[in-house]
Amino acid sequence: MHTASTPEFDAIVIGGSYAGLSAATQLARARRRVLVIDGGQRRNRYAGHSHGFLTQDGSEAAAIAASGRAQLLKYPNVTWIDGTAAGARAQDDGFMVTLADGAKLAGRRLVLATGVRDELPAIEGLRERWGRSVFHCPYCHGYELDAGAIGVLAVGPVSMHHALMLPDWGTVTFFLNGAFAPDAAQLAQLDARGVIVERGRVARIAGEAELVLADGRVLPMAGLFVAPAMHPASPIAAQLGCAFEEGPMGAFVQTDAMKASSVPGVFCCGDMARAAGNVAFAVADGAMAGVAAHRSLIPALQAA
Repeated sequence: MHTASTPEFDAIVIGGSYAGLSAATQLARARRRVLVIDGGQRRNRYAGHSHGFLTQDGSEAAAIAASGRAQLLKYPNVTWIDGTAAGARAQDDGFMVTLADGAKLAGRRLVLATGVRDELPAIEGLRERWGRSVFHCPYCHGYELDAGAIGVLAVGPVSMHHALMLPDWGTVTFFLNGAFAPDAAQLAQLDARGVIVERGRVARIAGEAELVLADGRVLPMAGLFVAPAMHPASPIAAQLGCAFEEGPMGAFVQTDAMKASSVPGVFCCGDMARAAGNVAFAVADGAMAGVAAHRSLIPALQAA
């Protein structure tokens, strides 16, 4: 029963992209009072289309998110705020969230789906092509390169993973660019996979995905893959004291199998709470987080 002393919302979902939408949908269908706060910065906003997501393969990435929002807002128990959550803290039997404009909102549970920020190597022309001809997920974008020439731009040892995977999608050239030096065993692995190792420095990216080397050579690719350094897009998980763990591309929030963080009442999902992800993983994570957040609101289930 909602009383004057009860937080206004049963759950506040911070982040309204795929994971947040999925979590909020589960909570809405459980007839809980849900608030979604979203700043409109989807991680894949640079990509035109999404691939590998059941029933939505090849759909516009923005259209999937827009459809999910429209369906969610048909539930009368859902409130949506276009804005940025600047901070959050534990309070009484829940949490207080402060928006960038100073407004404060209270909820019994928090679901964080705030995503990550991708840091790319400082190479001229790279960022402008991010999501169009420069990618990080082979399962999301590899097939569309039609088994053509594929470049892998090294950022460190993690790039070996890309270089060894991507021959299944095309002919691979591994651009070391002074960022990584494979040892003899790694060179043998690359050779066994048919990967060409290019040691010349990359000066810039031109055309669709042409790598212009410092020595003047131009190597055209159908697409280029790079592992970005991932940073939390919001400081809120850290503010709340959530435990993090280090992944190959950066730190992410540590959760259990039900997407519960180390802070009671805080659930984390999507790219901020996994080492690597895509739309399908984000939706699955969000569904689990939403269900778990709902179950945590039922005292009898906690005692069982």
